[in-house]
Parts: sequence; C-alpha cells; structure tokens
Amino acid sequence: MNKFSTQNERFKKLRLSKKSRAVEPNEGKVDRVTNETVAEAREDVLKSARKFIYPLTHSKHKVLTVSTALVIVGLVGFSIFMSFALYRKKDTSNFTYHVTQVVPFPIAKTGSSFVLYENYLFELKRYIYYYTNVENVDFSDPNNKPQLDDQKVKILQKVINLSYIKQLAKEKGITVSDEEIDSRIVELKKQNRLGNNDKVFQDTLKDFYNWSVEDFRRSIRNDILTSKVMAVVDIDTRSDANKALDELKNGGDFTALAAKYSDDTSTKNSGGEVPGYLDPKDRNSISEEVATLAVLKPGETSDIINIGYGLEIIKILEDKDGKYRYARILFSFEPIDDALNEIKSQEKTTVYIKL
Repeated sequence: MNKFSTQNERFKKLRLSKKSRAVEPNEGKVDRVTNETVAEAREDVLKSARKFIYPLTHSKHKVLTVSTALVIVGLVGFSIFMSFALYRKKDTSNFTYHVTQVVPFPIAKTGSSFVLYENYLFELKRYIYYYTNVENVDFSDPNNKPQLDDQKVKILQKVINLSYIKQLAKEKGITVSDEEIDSRIVELKKQNRLGNNDKVFQDTLKDFYNWSVEDFRRSIRNDILTSKVMAVVDIDTRSDANKALDELKNGGDFTALAAKYSDDTSTKNSGGEVPGYLDPKDRNSISEEVATLAVLKPGETSDIINIGYGLEIIKILEDKDGKYRYARILFSFEPIDDALNEIKSQEKTTVYIKL
C-alpha cells in the first residue's frame, strides 16, 4: 500500500470519529419536565392502581349490601317477634316493656291519635308489682286470674280515655305546670303518704310501685290534667258549683246550700259537716282539702276547689291544734266515660288487642 492510500484511510477514520463525538453529548441529556409529562406519568400510575382498587371497591360494596340486607332481615324478624309477643301473647315482661319504651307500638287508636302500648304497660306493671310485692297476691294462681283480667280491661279503658283527655286539653289550651306537680308532691309528703324526705320518698316509690320519681311525676301530671279537663267538659257540675258559690257570697246559708246542692249523701243532710277531725298527716285525707283548710280561719269558706273526682266548697268549723273540723258541699263529676261521649262519637276508637 503506498503512502497516499495510507493517509486516505487515516482521513476517513478521523471523519467517522468526529461524527461519533458529535452525537455523544446528547446521550446523557435528561428530558425536560412539563405539565404534559407529569400528566402522562400520573395516568400510568393510576392505570396500574386500578387493577387493585376495583376489586377492593367491589368487595366493600358487596359487604355493605350484605350487611344492609342482614339488618333489614333482623328488624323484620324482631318486629314479627314483638308483634306476636304483644298482640297475640300479650306479654307483660320487663323485656317487652323496655322495648315499648323505645319502639312506639300502638295498642289502640283514638281518632287520628295512637295510644301507645307503653302507656298501658306503665299502668299495668305498677298494679301487678304492688299487688305481688305488697299485698302478696299470686297472679299465677288461677283463682286470682279474674282479678288481673278485670284490671287489664280497666287499665286499657283508662289509657284510651287519657288519650281523649289529652286531645281535649290541647283543644282547650289546658296544661299542667311543673309547679303544680311539685305542689301536689309537697302536700303528699306533708301527709307522710310517701315519706317526709327525698330518700324515703324514692325508696317508697321503688318498694311499692317499682317507680322512679319521674314515673310518679308522670302519673301526677295525668291525674291533674284529667281533673282539669273534667272541670271544663262537665258543664252541669261546674254550673252548679258556680251557682252555689254565688249564693254563698250573697249571704246564703252554708247548711241550706249543702242540702240543696251536695252530692255527698252522707253529709248533705247534716249541713255538709264531715264527722270527726281531719288530720293533715292522715294518708286518706285529700291533699287539696288539706292545703285549703290550712289557709282558712274558723267560719270562713273557700272558693271552688278541684279534688280530682269533683268540685268542692268547704267551710272550716274548728281548728284544733292543726286538726280541722269542717263541712263541705260536693259537686261530683259525671263518670268520665259519659263526659267523653261527645268526643268519642266524633273520634272513633280502634283497639288492637282483645282482652
């Protein structure tokens, strides 16, 4: 090979070497980060993650569906069980009572208002507890069954009537304040009916009725509301009481007015005088009478007072060391069923159990 050829070969290699070196600087260069490249990277990651997320999401949905179905089945089953216990078996156990305190099962309907099963059991269980634990009556004894059966009918009628009473009270704007309940309880404590201090009071309620103080207040509220409504709806009784009071204020003779108006057949012909002396601590005394006599002086007469089963005007004859000799003119309320006849004819009763 001549000298010229050798130089030509060297020249070719040098040119190739320069071309190669011209490309090398780009080989280590990093691409620029832009919004587009970030979006592409994110999409790649999400595509990979979806493979795992979909099965998990599907599983959660399935678990939720199954759980919801089980809850619905459980609630339906429980409702069927409770319906059988209450409406067929007429169970009065503590369990069913506690359920009715939470779930508003109805026992009757008065017009558009439901009478709750809990109201019925509230009264019935008080009765059963008292006679079982205080009077030692065994209601599992067939001989005592008629007594309980009769009471169940009376209590059902009582809570139905109370529903009508509450409707009338709402219509006429009649309410019972906490102060009225407090006052009634104070009078009962003075008479030592339920103990003369809070601890004894609570223990007595528990021992006699298995009641809390709030249960007792509820009962007192219902009693006061009933007497207030009766005083309004029994127009004839209220009218007679107002007439007698007007005559007294105009100089009428108490003895003569007792004979004319009083429904107390045992006293009306003796000037309305009640035999003996009323002891405020006597458990059988009427708290409204005691409270009224305490503020009267001998010879004075009261305004009309509501004693629960009627209206009354009383006259104090003698105060002997805190014990009272007195006379009264009694205006008895008509039976509550009769007083509610009008509203019952307009708002029909539907009963859901047969006793």
